[in-house]
Amino acid sequence: MVLPAKGGLPSSRSRRPEPAVRIADLVRKVARKAMSKKQNDAFRVDVANLPACFPTHLHSPSFWEWLGRTVATFGLLEDTLARAIFAFTGTKRYPPEEIEVAFERWIPSLVQAHSDTLNPLIDKYAAAVRAHPDAQFKNLDDLVAHLREASKIRNAICHGAWMPPNPNGVSELRYFNKKGEFFDSHINELFLRQLQQHATELVVAIVDSVTVMGFQFPGSSGPGIPIR
Repeated sequence: MVLPAKGGLPSSRSRRPEPAVRIADLVRKVARKAMSKKQNDAFRVDVANLPACFPTHLHSPSFWEWLGRTVATFGLLEDTLARAIFAFTGTKRYPPEEIEVAFERWIPSLVQAHSDTLNPLIDKYAAAVRAHPDAQFKNLDDLVAHLREASKIRNAICHGAWMPPNPNGVSELRYFNKKGEFFDSHINELFLRQLQQHATELVVAIVDSVTVMGFQFPGSSGPGIPIR
């Protein structure tokens, strides 16, 4: 008599061996996967056939050139404001007993200015000019107002979405600011050229606000007393 293996007789619930997979089933499975992939591919972007320079291909190269020049000029404007803040705050006179405290506050403010965006730089520049006893800027309020207006346009052209141009080369620029205000101006190359020129004039005005006091503008080789 043959005894059952240790553990008792096999349970009636034991899994039965699975039947062998038929070749026809494999063929159908592969066919379904191929069809599914083909359908998915039909909804994908055909990257190989995109126009050159997509998605900027609808505007003229000169349009993008002047947009780039304008954005770069606004970058220079921010740098100029930071340097002017250094000039005004670094040449302000203090009573001897206040110098050490003023210096300790000055260094962190300069570090912060290098990472500030345009609007905070405008605030700090205006405050530095007003606090300087030798400042000779008579139209500071007008300059600050122009800087504020320029900053609104600067944010739009840097962060907005450019719609396809019309036959006259005019493009709608769509941009929402943090207040939910919608910038919906229509812009062409001439507008960008004029905006770039206006930003340049703002840079020059800021440099002049320092040099008219007799100081050399920081980072330049122009005339005046170097600020050390």
